[in-house]
Amino acid sequence: MKLVILGATGSIGTQALEVVEELKGRYDIEVAGISGNRNIKLLEEQIRKYRPKFAAVPEEALAAELQHLVADTDCKILSGQEGLCYLAAETGADMVLSAIVGFAGLVPTLRAVEAGIDIALANKETLVTAGSIFTKAIAKNKVRLLPVDSEHCAIFQSLKAGKSQEIHKILLTASGGPFFGKKREELLHITKAQALKHPNWSMGAKITIDSATLMNKGLEVMEAKWLFDVEIDDIEVVVQRESIIHSMVEFADHSVIAQMSKPSMKHPIQYAFTYPDRLVAKEDRVDFAALGKLTFYAPDEETFRCLALAKQAGRQGGIMPTVLNAANEVAVDGFLRDSIGFLEIAERVESEMAAWTNHQDPTLEELIAIDGEIRSKGL
Repeated sequence: MKLVILGATGSIGTQALEVVEELKGRYDIEVAGISGNRNIKLLEEQIRKYRPKFAAVPEEALAAELQHLVADTDCKILSGQEGLCYLAAETGADMVLSAIVGFAGLVPTLRAVEAGIDIALANKETLVTAGSIFTKAIAKNKVRLLPVDSEHCAIFQSLKAGKSQEIHKILLTASGGPFFGKKREELLHITKAQALKHPNWSMGAKITIDSATLMNKGLEVMEAKWLFDVEIDDIEVVVQRESIIHSMVEFADHSVIAQMSKPSMKHPIQYAFTYPDRLVAKEDRVDFAALGKLTFYAPDEETFRCLALAKQAGRQGGIMPTVLNAANEVAVDGFLRDSIGFLEIAERVESEMAAWTNHQDPTLEELIAIDGEIRSKGL
């Protein structure tokens, strides 16, 4: 299989390359292309180790610098969104792992679909912001869409126990993040360092903050709506503190099927790469006797407003998911730069949503323009 990884220097991308290495000799994967943001040193190391023919970075200056560093290889360095789209759609890939964080992953992932390439999706914003457009493109081009988010991979696996028309409810699990159980007044002076300490998962900064605010879970609710063709209110978020149950499906007869494993992104990555086969993995097994118990709680949507706002945007549809996502990306960036406080993230998102008049069936160009307008305002 020829694989392109969009976002190879991020948390998902680096783990995906480790999975490629671990599968050597059992399931051969050729890394045809990779992209990264600004970590040129790591990209150089990845190019030398995995020998892709193409790599892409955001800017021409970075591309020139990287091309100089790898001049002794046969890797061609591309730049900008045009370079990302070429990497995704024109380099002979059988599968594209879409692991770029945020709205930036939408267009190149869509271009790969239009080129008839299977997608391993770790970029939830693609479905959050353009779910109707993207799912129609998937159907039209008859490509496979394999979810890489641990929760959606778990639902995908659990659904094998029944038919789609037999679904009663999707139970989407959440760890609760680092501030589970705290009330609003306790979050007034939360620092960036505190918010970046996730109890169970090792992720990039943006997703870790989204986990702390529960926005990540809200985005996953919207992603699940499109992946599994259900309504927002057919999805129930359940806090599962140990992060052993990655999600569940309740069927019409009230049977509940769950997928369980240690909290590691390598499981859903490997499953997507080798689907429909299951291969031996290097990840640890769950020791249930040592674990002792599994705990479940309802999320606190009054304290963690982002989850409620995401559900609201999902129900409204139209442009509102794009508005919510763009506002959140701007606000999280502001928090990471110490420009706003933790609770202000939700406040900024809610304010931006109130400023827009919704309309249904936006075009891709409209969504790109809305996203750009919100980003241009900044904080």
